[in-house]
Amino acid sequence: MYAVIETGGKQYRVAPGDVIDVERGPEVGDDGSVRFERVLMLAGDGGVEVGRPVVEGALVRASVVGEVRGPKIKVFKMKRRKGYRRTAGHRQDLLRLRVEGIDGAGEGKPAKKAAKKAAREAAPAEEKE
Repeated sequence: MYAVIETGGKQYRVAPGDVIDVERGPEVGDDGSVRFERVLMLAGDGGVEVGRPVVEGALVRASVVGEVRGPKIKVFKMKRRKGYRRTAGHRQDLLRLRVEGIDGAGEGKPAKKAAKKAAREAAPAEEKE
């Protein structure tokens, strides 16, 4: 089972136990946990459920492993024939997270269809009595 989440303007494919590096934007709880509610897609035993734009009721839980810094990126500015050159570097602050679990997983379209069908079959039986 896995999910596609969105945070910091980027999308990540995550499964329970994965370790991911995200930009330092998500709110971290007092116990070091992070909750992602923007789940764009869920895939599990029940099938695949794609959100429009997000999957309702889905949640990805993660815990903070640590704070790290990304690779160094060189920024170079130049204006030709003017003698203007500037070089700078940048390292993004990242938050390393371990995905603990996915809530709402395994409830893809096939499972929902089966539940609706069972509800429809049970309703007429009650009306006949």
